[in-house]
Amino acid sequence: MTSGFPEIWDTRAFGRALDSAFNGIVAEWGETLELIFLPVLRFISGLEHGLQFLPWWVVVMVFCLATWAAARRWQPVVAVAVLLILLGLLGIWNEAMATVALMLAATILSVLIGLPTGIAMARSDRFRRGMLPVLDIMQTMPIFVYLIPFVMLFGPGKIPALLATIVFAIPPVIRLTDLGVRQVDPEIVEASRAFGASSRQQLWTVEVPLAMPTIMAGVNQTTMMALSMVVIASMIGAGGLGYQVLQGIQRLEVSRGLIAGLGIVLLAIIFDRMAQSYGRRVQANLHREAK
Repeated sequence: MTSGFPEIWDTRAFGRALDSAFNGIVAEWGETLELIFLPVLRFISGLEHGLQFLPWWVVVMVFCLATWAAARRWQPVVAVAVLLILLGLLGIWNEAMATVALMLAATILSVLIGLPTGIAMARSDRFRRGMLPVLDIMQTMPIFVYLIPFVMLFGPGKIPALLATIVFAIPPVIRLTDLGVRQVDPEIVEASRAFGASSRQQLWTVEVPLAMPTIMAGVNQTTMMALSMVVIASMIGAGGLGYQVLQGIQRLEVSRGLIAGLGIVLLAIIFDRMAQSYGRRVQANLHREAK
């Protein structure tokens, strides 16, 4: 039974051609791409093993110092310490550290790619018009669709999980960087230009600092979206807390899935508090300088 809609082109032939072309890419470039991403895999594995090897109290101290550096207040530091200790008391410390390693790697790479992309969008309307449809597709395409080519290229493991996470998590930091730079008061930019600042100096000493609260909101959203990918990433060999949730589903063990899900929630709160504290401190410093 057909819908009666006119067939302008043969979708089956197109699908076969697309599959054949991608299979050719895999055969031709698969090993090369694996070698290119080998340092990234070593970084993730080293970070994961380091977090799991260190005594728990050392990891807690490192997170607390990072929180203090971001917030300069003791309340977020205490909250982060308590939440990390709860992770250990739940018996999911090693799985949580594996999740943190993958999430940090995905967030760092997303920020390193997203910041210059967002700045370029803010500087060029033509580039922005070309990027907006791409970002829309990245945010609306079902994430399982991304897993197919990545798994074909690299096989199950951490690299396809990392790449799928980056594709899913990077749009917020790009969009909010673009928005933050565009919202900087033009009069301030003109004043810096009148004092002889070059285009690069205007960007890094005026526009980016003033846009930092908005940029940090994008980084925060990217971090949360990267963390939300851990369950899906576990399906292709990422491990961590997502794998515990997946096992809970497969074995119908409510307790396993609930505890792992609670661990994901605790990690989300930890990184959200750190990012928000830093954003508030930057905004407060900007208000003091403005006065």
